[in-house]
Amino acid sequence: MFTISNEILIVDLNSQGAEILKIYNKKTQLDYLWNGDPTYWPKTSPVLFPIIGGLKEATYHHKGKSYQMGRHGFGRESMYEVTTQTESSITFTLIANEATLKVYPFQFKLSVKHELSDNKLSVTYIVENTGDENLLFSVGAHPAFKVPLVEGTSFDDYYLLFNKTENAGKWPLSKDGLIEKDSIPFLTNTHKLPLSKELFYNDALVFKHLASNSISIVSDKTKHGLKTVFDDFPYMGIWNFKDANFVCIEPWCGIADIVDTTQELAEKEGINSLTPGKCFSRKWSVEVF
Repeated sequence: MFTISNEILIVDLNSQGAEILKIYNKKTQLDYLWNGDPTYWPKTSPVLFPIIGGLKEATYHHKGKSYQMGRHGFGRESMYEVTTQTESSITFTLIANEATLKVYPFQFKLSVKHELSDNKLSVTYIVENTGDENLLFSVGAHPAFKVPLVEGTSFDDYYLLFNKTENAGKWPLSKDGLIEKDSIPFLTNTHKLPLSKELFYNDALVFKHLASNSISIVSDKTKHGLKTVFDDFPYMGIWNFKDANFVCIEPWCGIADIVDTTQELAEKEGINSLTPGKCFSRKWSVEVF
């Protein structure tokens, strides 16, 4: 385990999956991250790479060959190397290797930088194409934030606060976890979504191209909460494992396969194509209070 800290925050991380394990605010004496209880969900903040969500039949095609890959890819299970570290920042790096090449025939370098500033943790994904063909990939976040956050409050006391008025349908998931072809009206002229565990009984809430670049988890019964900020992430997943005490706010550059996918990786909705020698960077942050 690795730890970074400043005058306000203590953040624990794991080199397996470059995963955040704890976000503790010394001033509020609160831990804002889910504890990874395996009774519900053993993860806390996995990195999603090189796909997001599921593939149809767990399979994709590239240049006439078929490859199998599990949900959300291998980034969340891989061992990363620590490439830079200071008291308040750390960067984990994953480089293409024999194991990755068996399921993903691309040369790449993925760096995940975690950096503290006051009461904010920023996470930057840097994808570099180290090969000689276009790199096809998705990358995204999956942090699980503790709800309820403080004693004396319940899950239903909290709500999501969008920083822009939203008129957005949700994209339902098939029984196989694929994106259906049509959205369902969901957010209508509102910037607020009350939380309930029943809200997630049919799996994640999936959105495309929200107006907002920030979602907060807040309650009228406490001054404590958190604010996530995400620029240039075109997709968003919001998820809770059934009846667990957390909510995931998941900014994505990519999305699960649609139900009528061709399974060709180059044709996959939301896939990013990066030319040789180029870098792709996206950052999200969480401010805790």
